[in-house]
Formats: sequence, structure tokens, C-alpha cells
Amino acid sequence: MFQSRLSAVAGAAALAALLAACSSKPTADQTAGWSPNRIHAEAKEEMSAGGFDKAIPLLETLEGRAAGTPLAQQAQLEKAYAQFKNGDKAEAVATLDRFMRLHPSSPALDYALYMKGVINFNDELGLLSFLARQDLSERDQRAAKEAFESFSELVTRFPDSRYTPDARARMRYTVNALAQYEVHVARYYYRRGAYVAAISRAQQALADYRDAPALEEALHILVQSYDKLGMTDLRDDARRVLEQNYPGSAGVKGREKPWWQIW
Repeated sequence: MFQSRLSAVAGAAALAALLAACSSKPTADQTAGWSPNRIHAEAKEEMSAGGFDKAIPLLETLEGRAAGTPLAQQAQLEKAYAQFKNGDKAEAVATLDRFMRLHPSSPALDYALYMKGVINFNDELGLLSFLARQDLSERDQRAAKEAFESFSELVTRFPDSRYTPDARARMRYTVNALAQYEVHVARYYYRRGAYVAAISRAQQALADYRDAPALEEALHILVQSYDKLGMTDLRDDARRVLEQNYPGSAGVKGREKPWWQIW
């Protein structure tokens, strides 16, 4: 009786070990017999169907199979796009950085710069979402600044690229949005009576961004903040700059309610 139970236990243990061994076997590579062109076709089909998570490993396989060829470079760029569309933005940027490091003279370098800018730009499409936030001073604008740097490099190095006109437009938007962010932070401090901090952020906007629409408001905040601090000379200087650059500004007319306060 005892012997039969022991045998049953031993049999069960052997079966469990066998099952574990089977489950730990590596899954066969379904692309083992595929040509690079077939792998590429399958990856493109997955991307067309929205299966970016399935396309990424195929493109990684293609990079290895077609190493040293233009197809491998194309696979790398398409992988960055698939990662971006799959929500893996950090991985996409890393892939593009690696591409630019390995292929500094590639004819697709302008596209890589453009894609890197777009990824960071889209990460900050919610740039103005801080309007609904209580503490504006905590928001990090690093992605928007990195987007601007990528677009700027593209425009400088490849002025005739097909991607340059769109990059210029995105640069203008980014500059305006970054300036507006600084001004909204200045307004945040002004409303809370932190006039020195408001002056600092308004001055930062004026120093870093030229010709942005938000600079009118930055100057008005300077006038108001200097006035609150009793710094009349600086207040008058800021008002003169405001009048000179924005002669039709509501702030110049001295309305009781600040022109930028809409509620």
C-alpha cells in the first residue's frame, strides 16, 4: 500500500517535471525561414492594421537579418514609428538616437530628426492643459524644449527637406506655448502676492522668447508687480516698453480689471 502510494507520488513528480521542461522550451521562431523582404512585408501589414506591438519584434528581427543594408536602417526608423504609435515614446526616442548615432550620414537623417521632434511635440500637445491645474509652477516643459531643439536642428541642417516647413510651424507653436506657460506661471505668482517670483518669470519669458503673443501679458504683469512692490521707476520703465511695443494694449489704457483676467 505504502509502496504504491510512493510510486504514485514519484510518477506525479516526474510528470510535473516533464511538463515544466516542456513549458520552458523556447518557442520556435516563426520567421526562421522567412526572407528579409517577407519579414518587412509582415511588419508593414501589422502596422497597417494597427498591430504596432506585433510589428515591433518583427522589425527588430529584420534589423538583425538585414544588418548593414538600407533595409535594416529603414526597419530601425519604422520601429521607432511603431514604438511611438504603441505609446512607447521613450523607447522610440532611444531608437532614433541610436539610428542617428550609427548612421550620421544617412539620407533619412532629416526624417529621424523630424520624428524625434514630433514625438516630443506630441508629448506636450497638452501644453496648455495646466490652465485647469492649481499649481502651475510644477509643470516640466522639457519635452517641448527638446522638440524645439530637434526641429531647429532639422531646419538648420536640412533647409530644403520636405519636413522643414512643418517643423518651422511646430517651432512657432512651441515657442508661443512655452512663452505662454512662463506667463501663466507669472500670473499664478502675481495672484498669490508673490510679486518677486512673478517678476522673475515674466522677465524669463521676455528674455527667452521673442515676438511671442504672450509677451504683452508678461510686460503687463511686470508693470503690475513693480507697482505692488512700490518700485515706481521700474514700473514706469516696464510701462514705457509696453506702450512702445503694444500701443493698443488694454493694459496701457489702465483698465481697473487686468486685460488678461477673463473671469
